[in-house]
Amino acid sequence: MSIEWLTLLFFGALLLFLLLGLPLVFVLGGVSIIFLYFTWGPEAFYMVASQMWGSMNSFTLLAIPLFVFMAMILERTGVANALYRMMHVWCGGLRGGLAIGTVVICTIFAAMVGISGAAVVTMGTIALPAMLERGYDKKMAIGCISAGGGLGILIPPSVLMVLYSLITGVSVGKLFAAGVIPGIMLAVMIAAYVAIRCWLQPEMGPALPKEERGTWRDKLLALRAVLLPLVIVTMVLGSIMIGIATPTEAAAVGVLGALISAAVHRTLTWALVRESLLRTMKLTGMIVWILFAAHAFSSAYQGMGAQAFIQSLMAYIPGGPWGTIIFIQIVLFLLGMVLDPVGIMLITLPVFLPVVTALGFDPIWFGVLFIINMEIGYQTPPFGFNLFYLKGIVPKDITMGDIYASVIPYTLVLIGGMILMMIFPGLVTWLPGLVM
Repeated sequence: MSIEWLTLLFFGALLLFLLLGLPLVFVLGGVSIIFLYFTWGPEAFYMVASQMWGSMNSFTLLAIPLFVFMAMILERTGVANALYRMMHVWCGGLRGGLAIGTVVICTIFAAMVGISGAAVVTMGTIALPAMLERGYDKKMAIGCISAGGGLGILIPPSVLMVLYSLITGVSVGKLFAAGVIPGIMLAVMIAAYVAIRCWLQPEMGPALPKEERGTWRDKLLALRAVLLPLVIVTMVLGSIMIGIATPTEAAAVGVLGALISAAVHRTLTWALVRESLLRTMKLTGMIVWILFAAHAFSSAYQGMGAQAFIQSLMAYIPGGPWGTIIFIQIVLFLLGMVLDPVGIMLITLPVFLPVVTALGFDPIWFGVLFIINMEIGYQTPPFGFNLFYLKGIVPKDITMGDIYASVIPYTLVLIGGMILMMIFPGLVTWLPGLVM
């Protein structure tokens, strides 16, 4: 059977079972195994098993449960509350100051936890009521939390970057380094949008009254809240950047920092540790199955001759190599609207990455663009995860339509940032080339 018909049947079967509501991981793994059997015979299973065994022996894989455990601890320590109080007194006097402060806190939180949902839920619980009580536009407030919280998968340490590394084989340390400047740049762009919008329309984010702004003494004392997060970020990222620790070793150091942080905030209890360990175990188990499915999919589709087929197909896209890159970004953007980032990673990376590298593009640079697309996917209707996280914590008078509308301008800001990184790839590649 030709590769064209095999591709049609392969992806048709995937779509059929997904529409039936079956879990993506088992659909992807199961369909891949069936196609492997009928195209290569039983001997193909040995190839899949050997690839899986290699992944399970990867030292980098240990970083995932450690980073997840660190995130679970930090989510419940009270760090976010202390950070918000600091931003309240420092930024409250500015138009849109609380929203700008929320973006800054999300950025700091992202540099500690490595996942999106933690920052969105935490800041939605803390910052959203405060902004709504002080007359902030509800769409402005909701949108900045969603956009800022999404930075958790871009600013290192990022669990999604570790998965990208495991699936593609690129250096996770270089990926972490590559995510620093883009993450900070997007945070600045989001904050700048809020500041400009509130300057032009003061009613969108009014400044706090003078009695709530705090004295200089209050502001200086509030700075203590940032000390522990800076220590944790320095321990994790600093040790990787200067080359004294691998990402896995740095993750272990981050766990120690998270436990110290919980102890300082007097929230370190056996109940907290137990709950965090259970959630970590569940998430890590899911990730292991994801890796199994990823290897099965890669083996099945590559074994059919997918790489040559996709490369020949991409040749018909106008615009040459850059036309292909733009086409891939559009595909990822559309997939982000309906699938979770891990599922998109499983389906697209084995297909797209060989094409990208064959065209001469840096896989690290492409990885950052990929992660930004996943970040956008977290907040784009109809199935963005951040949208549903927010729906679970917003007041009842805020509808799902309000949440959908709130993310539109922030999505455009993120797309604008990604375009800048495509035009100026040095924004992504400069730091990995300098420190690694």
